[in-house]
Amino acid sequence: MNARHARASALAVIALASAASRAQQAPVAGDAAAGGMAFLQCADCHSTTTANGAGPGLKNIVGRRAGSQGDFHYSDAMAKSNLVWDARTLDTFLANPKATVPGTSMDFPGVTDPAERANLIAYLATVK
Repeated sequence: MNARHARASALAVIALASAASRAQQAPVAGDAAAGGMAFLQCADCHSTTTANGAGPGLKNIVGRRAGSQGDFHYSDAMAKSNLVWDARTLDTFLANPKATVPGTSMDFPGVTDPAERANLIAYLATVK
């Protein structure tokens, strides 16, 4: 292998590693319609309006600071978390709420399937 081929191979390996790293960090694009169906498991505690239940209403959740809906009593952990809900933070939180925000009062084990989380996030982005 000559130097030019070796350099091209090294660049290809770096590009693949970089793409793999980005894929691990960013949630996959989801299907909002499927996410609406997956949301049914959330609907016992959360509404898609500003109405609160056991959990806060999720209208306009994407882009909102965690623990900031004024008329809901959040755990201190959530109120002090400084998270802003975007695709990445929602993906991490939905995967394991108690590990993401230790002390949260959300009593839900998480959604283990990355595709289901992506669908939920796509759906939540439509809740406006």
